Amino acid sequence: MQMMNHEMKVFTGNSNRGLAEEICRHLKIPLGEALVSTFSDGEVMVQINENVRGRDIFVIQSFSNPVNNHIMELLIMLDAFKRASAYRITAVIPYYGYARQDRKVQPRVPITAKLVADLITTAGADRALTIDLHVGQIQGFFNIPVDNLFATPVLLDYLRTKGLKDLVVVSPDAGGVERARAFAKKLKASLAIIDKRREGANVSEVMNIIGEVKDRDALLLDDMIDTAGTITQGAEAIKKAGARRVFAAATHAVLSGAAFDRLNASVIEEVIVTNTIPLNGEGRSCKKIVTLSVAPLLGEAIRNTHNETSVSSLFV
Repeated sequence: MQMMNHEMKVFTGNSNRGLAEEICRHLKIPLGEALVSTFSDGEVMVQINENVRGRDIFVIQSFSNPVNNHIMELLIMLDAFKRASAYRITAVIPYYGYARQDRKVQPRVPITAKLVADLITTAGADRALTIDLHVGQIQGFFNIPVDNLFATPVLLDYLRTKGLKDLVVVSPDAGGVERARAFAKKLKASLAIIDKRREGANVSEVMNIIGEVKDRDALLLDDMIDTAGTITQGAEAIKKAGARRVFAAATHAVLSGAAFDRLNASVIEEVIVTNTIPLNGEGRSCKKIVTLSVAPLLGEAIRNTHNETSVSSLFV
């Protein structure tokens, strides 16, 4: 009986082709041939243009803008590979959108992060691979194995070249304290927290700084920057409290709405992000933004998954 050849193949939708190509260069394999397009009415159409029977398939797709289109592309690709008799299908989702809708914050609202996890599983994924989920418990929303990598080593390698003095890592809100504390420990830096309080309706928020930032270089750390309101307001508060310089770092550069205007007008000297989401033209021209690549990190995770070896060595 002939043994199946569980050769690794990597495919991508249209959300972040540049990252997928970089991952394939790291792995020294060609990017898989697939046509992902739309009919004239907007329906997504997928055609896999090579044999994937018995292959170990990795589909790279970030849930970036337009989020719903990119989710639908992934779901249809997963279904296509399942029906083409792939041996195993791993959904590689560098940025998992809808992650902020992870619980019921008021009556009669959905838990959309769980719904999206169910869709991915039903469509045919056997595993999922992500980076910096908004909250770690989203891994439990899946009924398949999930590896949630951290972009920490990528960010740390860059920050160590900056020569920052008396660094303090600042969490922009109470929810990010655990992330900031772990980061500060690795950089041998101190920790500060921004406590935001709204004292009444239609009254602006009061920012209280818990920790010492005066005459120090400050790094505001978050998992994502969306409209940049929180990060720029926090930077202003830190600067007023006497910080020498203010930097910001985040894994996911969502950057929607007035984000670029806010960042350009802010006291932040440098905004450090990764390429889990591709920057648009405005983002690429923003001189404050520095983009780091997570392709080697994802490439090694894909290699280890394919070889059935531990991925935990990448969880630093």
